Amino acid sequence: MLAEERQNHILSLVKTHRSISITEIQRRLNVSRETIRRDLLTLAEQRKLRKTHGSAISLESQEPDIAVRQTTNVDGKQAIGHLAASMIPDGASILLAGGTTVQSVSDHLMQRQRLTVFTNCVATALKLSGRNNNRVHLIGGEIQAQNQVCLGRDSTQMLANYFADFAVIGAGAISPRGTLMDFSREEAELHNLMLQSAQTVIVVADHQKFGRYAPVQVQSLERAHYLVTDREPDAEMAEALSPLAVEVLIAANQ
Repeated sequence: MLAEERQNHILSLVKTHRSISITEIQRRLNVSRETIRRDLLTLAEQRKLRKTHGSAISLESQEPDIAVRQTTNVDGKQAIGHLAASMIPDGASILLAGGTTVQSVSDHLMQRQRLTVFTNCVATALKLSGRNNNRVHLIGGEIQAQNQVCLGRDSTQMLANYFADFAVIGAGAISPRGTLMDFSREEAELHNLMLQSAQTVIVVADHQKFGRYAPVQVQSLERAHYLVTDREPDAEMAEALSPLAVEVLIAANQ
């Protein structure tokens, strides 16, 4: 395989997975680890990807449409949703952000009774309203069709009026340093406020979000109490998380 062909294949893998280890690239291409390292250095110098210790990360600045994300790692997200929802009792008040993993949490909250829900996610609001004596407040603002959520200044101003027992927030990415990141400033601002607006904060993120970057920083995961995911973080990610107060919980597939 010629170097150009091999590098195009690597770019395709990185684009598909957003983040992929050198070991996995080596397994798929059946070439030496040093060859992969040289290819990654070349592609990083050309600003086609970001090379980290042991992996390659996409530089794409836009999140895939929700229709695409709803078909990605469905079992893992449902396992995360089941575990996160089990932490929330009947009668609790809860802030629910947007995103497919948080929507998996809302799927498993449908049997709860007397919830008070504050959410900027249209799908979640419709799912939980009108059942089991729930009270649902849709946090308004401009609807972002890509994620089916309300965002913007109206959203943050409305959210500033509330404080809940729990907040459940997704992640656009979690950087190798343990920083929570999003794909838009509006979403990052809302998530940042949610981190400050609940007694207990649960961040839900499947393993594909680890070691990745997105354009906008929210803040360190140290403001979260729990990080619920579907796989043990790798050694590099575990080291970044270890100084933080966040407790990592691993959800088993049902």
